[in-house]
Amino acid sequence: MSSTTPVIGVLALQGDVREHLIALAAADAVARPVRRPEELAEVDGLVLPGGESTTISKLAVLFGLMEPVRERIAAGMPVYGTCAGLIMLADKILDPRSGQETFGGIDMIVRRNAFGRQNESFEAAVAVDGIEDGPVEGVFIRAPWVESVGARTEVLAEHGGHIVAVRQGNALATSFHPELTGDHRIHRLFVDMVRAEG
Repeated sequence: MSSTTPVIGVLALQGDVREHLIALAAADAVARPVRRPEELAEVDGLVLPGGESTTISKLAVLFGLMEPVRERIAAGMPVYGTCAGLIMLADKILDPRSGQETFGGIDMIVRRNAFGRQNESFEAAVAVDGIEDGPVEGVFIRAPWVESVGARTEVLAEHGGHIVAVRQGNALATSFHPELTGDHRIHRLFVDMVRAEG
């Protein structure tokens, strides 16, 4: 891998894959969709997009990606989850659907759809630790929040008294969707994490 241009995959099972591919390219990464284990093996980092966490969980099992992604995350591959992707990185879900699994990787407990239903979606300015030049515009769509974190998990942002961005080692997660705003600073932070690992 070149020290300058990491190859970052976007889990392309469901959700806003295209928007993440565009944001990663704008943040100076080579971005590729990942649907199969052999495609996962070729990337230096992985983005888990929004969508429906139960559907992503089922499709990951169906496509043979659940265990390979878990293994790569456990081995230190940088990973970034937005919205449903944040849920997929949680070690524990408060109200999981029947049979719902996660990749894990962040010592946190999350609550699904915590900010309300689709028609209660909203945007808000969110100050994120490690992101310079002011707050980012957070787009919250049926967004989860982080109920609690373990000792190794760093809280990067809160909104309305709830945790909405966290980092643990090489794993980064936000409740909101920065890929929908045209502001690529969080993607740039993640690309820098991947580059540092490389």
